[in-house]
Amino acid sequence: MNLKAVVRLIVCLAVTFCAPALGSYFTRQSLSGWYADLNKPFFNPPSWLFGPVWTVLYLLMGIAVFLVWQKGSGNRLVRTAIGLYIMQLFLNGMWSPIFFGLKMPFLAFFEILLLWCAVVLTIWAFARVSKPAALLLVGYIGWISFAAVLNFSIWMLNR
Repeated sequence: MNLKAVVRLIVCLAVTFCAPALGSYFTRQSLSGWYADLNKPFFNPPSWLFGPVWTVLYLLMGIAVFLVWQKGSGNRLVRTAIGLYIMQLFLNGMWSPIFFGLKMPFLAFFEILLLWCAVVLTIWAFARVSKPAALLLVGYIGWISFAAVLNFSIWMLNR
C-alpha cells in the first residue's frame, strides 16, 4: 500500500470514528441514571457488549469507505456513494444525543428509521462501486436493524 492509500485509510477511519465520539459523551452521561431506570425488553444485550460491537462495525465502515474512495474521487458513483456514507454517518452520530441526551426514545426511533434507510442506500451505492465495500456494511445494517427493534421496544415499555 502506498503512502497516499495509507493516508486515505487513516482519514476514513478518523472520520468514521468521529460519529461515536459525539455519541459517547451523551451515552456515558445517561447510562447509570436515566437509562438504568428504563424498562428494557428481555433481549436487551448487556451494556458491555455495545462497545466492542460498535468498534468492529466502525472499523469495517471505515475500511468500506476507503475501498470506495480508492476507486477514484473523480467518478460520479464514488462521489455519490461517499456523500451517502457521510449522510448516514451524520445520522448515526445523532442517535445517541437524541436517545440519551434528550431522553426521547420515541424521537430516536424515528431517527434510527432514517438511519436505516440511509445505510441501505449507502450499501446500494457502495455495491455499484465496490462489492467488497458493500459487503463490509452488512453487519452494520443488521446491527442497526436490531437497534431499531430494541429502541422501539424501549419506547413502548416506557410510554
